Amino acid sequence: MGSTYTVKYVASRDVAAKEQLQKETEAILGELDKQLSTYRSDSDVERFNGLAGDSCEPMPEAVRELVAAGARLSADSDGAFDLTLEPLLNLWGFGPQGRAERVPDTQEIEAARALTGHRHLRIDGERLCKDVAVQLDFNSIAAGYAVDRVIARLQELGVQSYLVEITGELKAQGRKPDGSPWRIAIEAPRDDERMAQKIIELDGLGVSTSGDYRNYFEREGKRYSHTLDPQTGRPIEHRLASVTVIDPSTLRADGLSTALMVLGPERGFALAEQEAIAAFFVIREGQGFATKSTRAFDELFGAGVEQ
Repeated sequence: MGSTYTVKYVASRDVAAKEQLQKETEAILGELDKQLSTYRSDSDVERFNGLAGDSCEPMPEAVRELVAAGARLSADSDGAFDLTLEPLLNLWGFGPQGRAERVPDTQEIEAARALTGHRHLRIDGERLCKDVAVQLDFNSIAAGYAVDRVIARLQELGVQSYLVEITGELKAQGRKPDGSPWRIAIEAPRDDERMAQKIIELDGLGVSTSGDYRNYFEREGKRYSHTLDPQTGRPIEHRLASVTVIDPSTLRADGLSTALMVLGPERGFALAEQEAIAAFFVIREGQGFATKSTRAFDELFGAGVEQ
């Protein structure tokens, strides 16, 4: 995935040897990279992306699972989550085939938007089908899925207390040997230094943060985020700097954090409250930031406004 992973766990007589745990973890990550990566031409998803419209191709279970999960997230977020944005990401210079960061014209954007949308995908048994030449990009959901897959295998190998992190998405369960909980920091949305915005304790919960504070470019004094709104085909333009979602499914947390980031501080917060999503929003206010959290988040970690 072009990034890093960390597995911390509590050893006991019932837990497999560290070497086996590491081997099995890396086997899962290697398999998912081969299936889901848009940065290698021999992956399963790139094979699908190269097909013309009105095509079907047998796809591994992981690909089909993520397409189905993406369709649910898209429906639940009024289309704010979309796995088919690769033509637009490439157009703006953020995708694997993007030649350079640039601001495309309206005609280019509309041409790329015509090749996006979950409505163009269909699962037929073990085959994945498309009615136009859509291209899939799993970068908004694959890491959370990988965390859940690795944890499932570690549990089969006897691990009961753990913190698993892959490319920044993570999940923790149980307690450390001294009985203390797993504690993680939600990062403040700054591109000049790394610092904590809030500390939370986890037990059986996955965490994902989406933000626009690192991956962006500037042209003529205007900032263009790498997070695109599927409805417009353009980078988001609102005051939401980052959003963190907590959910028992790291895959769901990963996808929801992207969807809420697209929707912004008002629509995103309204959806999170309506659907009882545990979410923590960091919003730009002048030269600083304000935070707000949903009722579901406060029930887990306590309320409180920070600035």
